[in-house]
Amino acid sequence: MQADNKMFDDFVKFVNGAAGTLAGVGREAEAGARSKAKEWIGGLDFVSRDEFEAVKAMAAAARDEADVLRARLDALEAKAVKPAKAPKSEA
Repeated sequence: MQADNKMFDDFVKFVNGAAGTLAGVGREAEAGARSKAKEWIGGLDFVSRDEFEAVKAMAAAARDEADVLRARLDALEAKAVKPAKAPKSEA
C-alpha cells in the first residue's frame, strides 16, 4: 500500500509540474504575441486618440471659419452685382 501511495504522490507531483510548465509556456507565448503585435502595429501609421481628437477639433474650427468667410464673400458679391442706377438722360 505504501508503494502505491508513493507512486501516486510522484504522479501528482509530475502532473502539477507539467501543468505549471504549460502555464508558464502559455504566458510566455502570450507575452511574445503581444510584443510582436505591438511591434507590428507600431510600424504602421496609426495616431493616438488624443492626436486624432486634436486634429478633429482643428478641422471643425477650420470648417466653421470657412462657412463664415463664404457668407461674407456671398454678401460682398451680392453688393457688387447690384445694378448701378443709370443717369437720367435729358431728352
